[in-house]
This record gives sequence, structure tokens and C-alpha cells, in this order.
Amino acid sequence: MKARRATPLGRIELLVLDVDGVLTDGRLYFGATGERLKVFHVRDGHGIKLLLAAGVAVAVVSGRRSRAVSARMRELGVRRVIQGCTDKVGALQELARKHGCAPLAAACLVDDTPDLPLMSAVGLAGAVADAHPLVLAAAHWVASRPGGCGAVRELADALLLARARGR
Repeated sequence: MKARRATPLGRIELLVLDVDGVLTDGRLYFGATGERLKVFHVRDGHGIKLLLAAGVAVAVVSGRRSRAVSARMRELGVRRVIQGCTDKVGALQELARKHGCAPLAAACLVDDTPDLPLMSAVGLAGAVADAHPLVLAAAHWVASRPGGCGAVRELADALLLARARGR
């Protein structure tokens, strides 16, 4: 899957984020009435805000549905939130169309094998440090931090630095 060269970090216009295992540590907290809470890292949130302020679109695409995700993304100003998604490549194509960019001008940050098709559809496939081995092998870029522990901020900083340097 990595045979195609990655789009340079500085040319990324859209970042697509998975939720469980990327914005969270991947653990699901359930009570008798269903999912109770998700834990988000404040630095990831600040990284998202920095990207948005710099003109990089940020979208969340998740296979699960969670009111906590909706609330956190609303708080951060992320307007593109797709939950309960079974076709992340189709979601990417629609997001790219709405943003006016090609899918190859998009990056993703993921953690597990259901996202391998999405990784092959973007210009820059990113993985959190504790991603599944197949995801790590397919990634163009790998965070040093695990999901839910600042990996999103790490990618945000790399994207912003590359844009500032014109790369």
C-alpha cells in the first residue's frame, strides 16, 4: 500500500481523523445503559484548533456514534463530523468535494485495519504509535505517541511546520 509516494505534509488541505483509538485511547466505557464516556486529550484539541485557524480543514469520520464526539467536535469548531460511517472512502470523497480539494490533498490519522482502504485513498496516511502492525506498515507517517495521548497534536504540529517552511 505504501508504493505511492506521500503528498508532502505542507500540501495537505484536509485532515480526516478516526475517533476510537486516535482521538481516544481506544477503550470504550460502558454502563448498564450503554456508552458512558470518552476521554479526549486537550493537546489534540488544541492541535485541531491550530489547524483550523491555519486553513486546514479537519473532519472526523467514525464507524461508531457518540454524543460525546458530537459535543467535543462542536466545542472545537469541527463542522465535518460523520458518525456511524460504513464507507470511509466514500466519506473522504464527499468531504474532499465539499472542501474543493482532491482526496490526495487529504491526510488521515487512524489506528486499525478497517481504515486500510481510507489510508490508500488519501495523499498522506498517518498512524498512531500503537496502531495495528498492518496499519503501521501501510502508513506514510507514524506518530511517536499513542492514540488519545497527543498523536493528533503531533501530526498537527508536523503539518503546520511543513506549511510554514513551504514544504
